[in-house]
Parts: sequence; structure tokens; C-alpha cells
Amino acid sequence: MNFVCVLLISFSFLICHGVLFVESHRMFDPLLKMKTSNNNSKYLSQYELWFNQTLDHFSPTDHRKFGQRYYEFFDNFRKPDGPIFLKICGESSCNGIPNDYTSVLAKKFGAAIISLEHRYYGKSSPFKLSTTKNLRYLSSKQALFDLAVFRQYYQDSLNAKLNRSNVENPWFVFGVSYSGALSAWFRLKFPHLTCGSLASSAVVLAVYNFTEFDKQIGVSAGPDCKATLQNITKLVEKELDTNKEAVKALFGAAELKNDADFLYLLADAAVTAFQYGNPDMLCTPLVQAKKGGKDLVNAYANFVKDYYLGSLGYSLQTYDQQYLKNTTLSEDSSDRLWWFQVCTEVAYFQVAPSNDSMRSSKIDARYHLDLCKNVFGQGVYPDVDATNIYYGGTKIAGSKIIFTNGSQDPWRHASKQTSSPDMPSYIIKCHNCGHGSDLRGCPQSPLSIEGNAQNCSSPDAVQKVRQQIIDHMDLWISQCKDTDKSCV
Repeated sequence: MNFVCVLLISFSFLICHGVLFVESHRMFDPLLKMKTSNNNSKYLSQYELWFNQTLDHFSPTDHRKFGQRYYEFFDNFRKPDGPIFLKICGESSCNGIPNDYTSVLAKKFGAAIISLEHRYYGKSSPFKLSTTKNLRYLSSKQALFDLAVFRQYYQDSLNAKLNRSNVENPWFVFGVSYSGALSAWFRLKFPHLTCGSLASSAVVLAVYNFTEFDKQIGVSAGPDCKATLQNITKLVEKELDTNKEAVKALFGAAELKNDADFLYLLADAAVTAFQYGNPDMLCTPLVQAKKGGKDLVNAYANFVKDYYLGSLGYSLQTYDQQYLKNTTLSEDSSDRLWWFQVCTEVAYFQVAPSNDSMRSSKIDARYHLDLCKNVFGQGVYPDVDATNIYYGGTKIAGSKIIFTNGSQDPWRHASKQTSSPDMPSYIIKCHNCGHGSDLRGCPQSPLSIEGNAQNCSSPDAVQKVRQQIIDHMDLWISQCKDTDKSCV
């Protein structure tokens, strides 16, 4: 049955202590049919709704609020007791509910999908400037409380519309990458608020020297492609010593004045091909160029310009420390915001391994620490030990959490890869199974509508893991319904 959602929002903005307050964000019946895009759309919904969120969940005296954006999709909802899928947005602007495999699951389970934008990102910024002082409320801990408070608010609102009280719909939480970690951590910290969690490519382990990242890239690339990339790195480093401006211009990166920033860009461009399930897009032309005796630096420059900066749309500004110091908020502020979280909580420093590295040895821990200091000031440092003690790292002690990872994804080495009781873990093994393949499909950029597994080199491997996800969800949601409350 289809439902329509009508929203009436009255805005009254005021500034108090530098915080943007939204005096009134009123939501009317969420069970009414909302404006949705057609089935071929990249998004299930881009219809914005708003919630008044607490700025500091850990202060008993600070009662400031800010407007937090969210979305809802009720086309598949089985009224009144269907599940609620809480799809967590991560470290970027949340412009809607993506039409990935979650929508297939929503059809199967008769679920509504709700998605909350992460604090500070997109339109959900508490402040007008992203100064280091203003960013002090940007953390995973605050974000988890955002989700908990919003979840309670939304359930109460739903009950009010259905003229009932003290009833809990089964809630299930989803996330990919950092939001996958949030999904696992939410289940860990608030087990009474959700029946279970899917933590896809969930980076639950904060890592200071993340050398395993590049080691996985080497394995995924294979001997020929790996050797070619290593050769390119050496050639570029030599060119930087003799003809710096020319080699940067060749890659369309003349604006990157810091040589290490430029080298980080070149490493990242290669990484993305494996991370997002497009290894042949990178390796085939490079290996062919090497065998044909062609200019390898020029061949790689074409890949970076045409594919990484072109088709994928990555920006040079992401790698420019001068740009990262810009505190003016815009839709492009995500890079600075994410670097702040990296520099204060999780690190994930992708450093060159001591031996057999593909990226430049100049990309080491000192490079990252200097970046943190340069961009955010003295004293900003990632306390990874505190983060791992708080959440447990890969020894996370939650329950009813499904961990999934792609075999080609370098980020899986910061995820949980070994099953434990009540926390099954699956590696999707195939040539182009990368970051979030279970939800996004293959290749994952551009987004594969409804997470089409047929684009994967081994669709059966993806389908097998998806069936295991469904089996666990079916059991855990049923347990919630049996107790008429979320399972602990």
C-alpha cells in the first residue's frame, strides 16, 4: 500500500552563541505518501525533513539545538507494525536515500526507510564557520547520541500518528564504511533501540599506521600492475626533483603546491579503482602501456585526469592543505570535516609500508600529523587507543551485528573479518567486490541502482552473502516482534 507524506516547515532562525537554531521544524503525518522519484532514480527520496537536535549530549547545562536534516521513504511500509530501517548517513552531505540494495530489503520486509544526516555535514551544521573550536562537537560519540535521540523521537511521532502508545516497531540499522562503523557502534551502545545492525565495510578499528591498506592494494593489483604502479611512483618522484611544475601540470594538479599532497593524490587515485570495484579500469591500460614501451607517467596521468578527477568527479581541493584550512561552510566542506574526525578519533593514516610500497615513502605518519597540525592547529591528535577502548575495535562486544566486506577492499583490514557468536562476518570474494558491494553492487561508482549484483564478476558470491543477511534479519526482526520490543 502506498502512502503520502506532507511536510509543513516553518523556519525561524536565530543565532545564539554562534549556533544556528531552528525554532520550528514541524513534521506532519509520516504515513502519508511522500514525493518520490521513479524506480530508475539514484534516490528513493530527496524530500527534506528536519529535526531539532541537541548540540552537546554530554552537557547537563548546554541546551542549544541545531537543525538536522533527514529523509523518509514509506512506499513499502506495512502499516502499522512494519520494520523501520534506519540508514545512517556518513562523512558527506546526505542528499537523499540512495536506491541501493536496502530498497530491495525494504520491499521484502515491508519496511520504511529513514535516513538522518550526520551532524556538521551537508545542511546539518550547528555553526556558520567550521573553526577548530566550533568543531569540538563533531565526533562519533555525539553522532551516536544523535541517532538514539532521533530514533526515540521518530518512534514517538509514529505512535502519535497511529493513535497508540508504548509500541515499538522493529528497528534495523544500516551503514557503509564510517557509517557502517556507526551502525555497529549504535547496536553496541544502544541495543535496546534496535533489533540488529548491518555493518557493511565497517571501519571499526582506529589505526595509526595503516600499512595493511596498501598491502591489500598490492595483493588486489597483482604482480604486473603492482610493479607498474611502483615504477610510476619512482618516475614521478624523480620528475618532482627536476621538473616539478611540468609533472604536476601533466596530471592537472598544478595548484597542489605541497609535493606530498600531490603524491597523496596519485596514491589515492589508484586506491579508488580497487576500493570501488574497478581494478581493470586502472590496471589494463597501465600494464599494456608498460608492455608496449609507452610513457608510464603519461598513461597514469590520463587515468587520473579522465577517470579519477573526470568520471568519478574527485576534486583536487581534497588534497590541498590550504583549501582544507578554509572554515567557510559550503557543500564542499566535507573534506575538512572528515579530516577533523581523522585527526581526532580514528586516524586511518594510509602510510607507505617500509618494504615493497606502491605509494611514496614521503606519505608517512609525519605527513599526516603535520597535516593535522597545519589544518587544525596545535594539539590536534588522533587518540586511537581511546577510540578502540571505547568501542572495542575488532573485538567489539555487541550482538546481532552483521559484518560484510569485499575481498578487494583495502578498508576491510580496519573491519571485523572473523565471525564470533551473534556477530557473523562475511568476505565477498570476487575480482571487483570492493567497498560496500553487498549494498551498492559492482562496480560501485556510479551507484548501481538497487545494488545490482549482476555487475559483479562473481554475482553468486554477492547473492550468497545477501541471502545470509536476509536470514539473520528475518530471525532478529521476528525476535523483536515476539517480545513486542527491540531485542537486547
